Amino acid sequence: MNLTEKNKKHIDLMSYEQLLYGWRFAPVGYPWFQGETGEYWSKRMDKLRSQGADHVRASKKIGWEK
Repeated sequence: MNLTEKNKKHIDLMSYEQLLYGWRFAPVGYPWFQGETGEYWSKRMDKLRSQGADHVRASKKIGWEK
């Protein structure tokens, strides 16, 4: 999926927890995780994590069952 400004802004407004939730529970092949948009989503998660997002806390909070 091509990365549009609208999609980029949407991703940029999401918290690390929201991004992780989408990453964890989206169905296989979900368009937001394909191509440029998927790459940007992943980079945004990495950036937030490197800036101090608590991955363990977020992961435990959202769990593994939808």
